[in-house]
Amino acid sequence: MGDQQEESQGDAAPEIEAVVTLQIRVTDWAALRAAGHRAVRGISFEGTDPERQRAAMAAEVDDGPQGALNVLLDPEQLLEGVPGVELLGGALTTRPADSFEPDFAELFPLDPVPSGPGEGWLLTPRTACLLYEQLSALADAGYDDVEEYGGAPVVSGEEHEWALLGRLPRITWHQDVDWRRAMTRSFDDLAEDLAGGLWPQPRCPAEELALHLALTDAAAALEDEPDHIAELMVALPAHPFDYDWGGCHELLLQDGDLLLVDALGADGVEGPGADREPGDGGRWPSAWFVRFDGADPRDPDRGFRR
Repeated sequence: MGDQQEESQGDAAPEIEAVVTLQIRVTDWAALRAAGHRAVRGISFEGTDPERQRAAMAAEVDDGPQGALNVLLDPEQLLEGVPGVELLGGALTTRPADSFEPDFAELFPLDPVPSGPGEGWLLTPRTACLLYEQLSALADAGYDDVEEYGGAPVVSGEEHEWALLGRLPRITWHQDVDWRRAMTRSFDDLAEDLAGGLWPQPRCPAEELALHLALTDAAAALEDEPDHIAELMVALPAHPFDYDWGGCHELLLQDGDLLLVDALGADGVEGPGADREPGDGGRWPSAWFVRFDGADPRDPDRGFRR
């Protein structure tokens, strides 16, 4: 009877969603980092440049405990020694214990006298929430690209599925892993501004382009997935300025040259200042992280989320 029951359960091939919550205290960072590097060395990478992928993941381990845990607790690694199961999908996100989901209604109150530079204009809770979601998603896409391709040149074609880097101006398509991770962090930096109740005003050209892409994706999401967006916003108060993308462009973005990216060619090409020489105003990718005049610096020790 027991054997028959086991066979019937095997035939049914049930799909199970397992949710595991771990609260972890790192007691020995050196040991954790060494374990992360051992795990990286044992992974079989696939793709156009496995060694670059390995180097990118090793760099993630070196970034800090969260990066090392992202490697060691990867769902595929966790199930490697478990017989009789197949991983259908899964993702892991680690974050500091004191992190939180932003309360955008509290962070961006519908005050008739806004504190931002636009007189009479509000960055509303719903606009802030949707921008935060898009910035976070774009950051995830950038980290996915780095993990998949490392510093391999961006190549167009159906066999290459670039989640984010292929959307950047062509002048950036040969940048290395460090540049790509810094560019990806620009999306997280702006999302953190919103999570802290600040307007996401770019502080450098990289952040300017990051916000431009997030605004584009937010408008597209609102048009393509209205029911999903409505469900996401149900707990947030509505306001006439909700999803005012024109106001966002006017009051949050400042460097018009970067906004010409989409108009420079039919294939979305050359990027800001492609016809200029280095040092002519910071348009080359190597200068995209130079702060705008008057902008506050970011914390140099903030690290990377992934």
